[in-house]
Order: sequence, then C-alpha cells, then structure tokens
Amino acid sequence: MVWFETILVALTAFTGLVWLLDRLVLAKRRAAAAGPQGPAKEPLLVDYSKAFFPILVLVLGLRSFVAEPFRIPSSSMMPTLLIGDFILVNKFAYGLRWPITNKKFLAIGEPQRGDVVVFRPPMRPREDWIKRIIGLPGDRIGYHDNRVWLNGKPLPYVVDGIYTGVGQGADASGATELTEELPGRPHRVLEHPDLPFLPQGQGEGDWVVPPGHYFVMGDNRDNSEDSRFWGFLPEANLRGKAFMVWMNFDRSADPWIDTSRIGMRIP
Repeated sequence: MVWFETILVALTAFTGLVWLLDRLVLAKRRAAAAGPQGPAKEPLLVDYSKAFFPILVLVLGLRSFVAEPFRIPSSSMMPTLLIGDFILVNKFAYGLRWPITNKKFLAIGEPQRGDVVVFRPPMRPREDWIKRIIGLPGDRIGYHDNRVWLNGKPLPYVVDGIYTGVGQGADASGATELTEELPGRPHRVLEHPDLPFLPQGQGEGDWVVPPGHYFVMGDNRDNSEDSRFWGFLPEANLRGKAFMVWMNFDRSADPWIDTSRIGMRIP
C-alpha cells in the first residue's frame, strides 16, 4: 500500500505547511487589516488544515512507527493466517523506518527465526507480502520432499490431521496439516501432496543465507511464492513483525465474520 502511505505523507505535509503559513504570515495580515468588525474569518482551507493536521500527524506516526494494519489477500500463509484476516504489524520491532522510503534510521531489534514478517519483495517493491522467516543470515537451508532442513538437520514434523478450509480458502480442504518443529517456534503448515502448486522438484534445493538477508517461506508450502523461487529477502525490505489478528471478514464464509479469530496472536 505504498500509494496510501504516499498520500498520507503528502496530506500531512500540505496541511502542516498551510497551518504554519497561516500562523507565521496570514493570521498577522488578517489582524493588521482588521476593521470595526474585527479580524476577517479564516479561509476555509486554513480552517480545514488546522483541524486535520493533528489527526493526520497522529495517524501517520502510529502507522509508521507503532503498528500498521494489513489485510491478508492470499492463501500462502494458511493455516496460520486466512484470506480475510486483518492483522496488526509491529513497526518498531526491527527498528524505526521512514515512511515511503522504508529506510531505517534507528536500530532496535533483529528478526528471529520463525517470525511472521511483512515486507516488500525485491521483484515487486511496491507491494506488501507476508511470509515466515525460516533462515537467518549464515543459516544453511534445504527443502526436499516437503521437509525443511536447517543447518544440516531435518526439522521434525507431527501430523495433526486433514485440513478443512473455509470461505475463500475452502479449496485447501483435504490438505495434510502438520506441526513443523522449527527450533523455538513450532507452527502449523499445510501440504497438498495430490495437488502441488508447481511440478515435483521445483522449489527444492539448498541455500546459504548471506549476511543482511533472510530466507522466508509461506506456511501453505505448495501454494506460496517465496525464497525457494525468487531468492533471499534483504533486511532493508522488511516492514515489520505481524503479531495479532484484529478482524476477520470473508464474504465467502458463513458467517462472514469469524469472531473466534479476533485478538488471536500470530505464532
């Protein structure tokens, strides 16, 4: 949503400049030209700018440096996140960044293995994507036969059962649901052995994560365009850490709003 961020910054800057110009110049001119009836009425543009500027500053500050809402548009993070989930992203977990440019100006923390992150993919820098960090800088990652290998060791898996999708994610019904024992961050994943996203063997391989980069994957392993296909995620492209579902709305589901997901922590 780069366009929304750009508009928000532009409106904040414009209303702020109008307010500042009025305070330094225009208000004094109105006072100097005041007649028997007193100073002239504020122009409508000045009135609106003074009213909206504090609100825009607050929204921009919260959205840029505290928490930003995102909507999940695809099934790549099922079963953890569903199509129609609205999530909150911690914008200061990995350092404060300027709006629009996303350039970090204050380092605070570093991503951890297993974090679900929002980022701008290198090949589509105007879009926001969401995946899970599987590999940190220096890690050796392998993916073979639907199994992740981390630094030479295969991750353990526990089969939880057959997944039943809802709403726009109903086509995932019948997939195998497993718990992937990523060290310190176990989480659920889906496998579609009968309906692979890509032909067998594609997306498999071994990688060494370079400095300043991360290896990310979707939890819906056979329906996720991730580091297996387009490479490593640069640290500079991170937007924040997803931490909570604050709303779920899917008109294809019954009911449209799944209240059980509201306030759910993202593992």
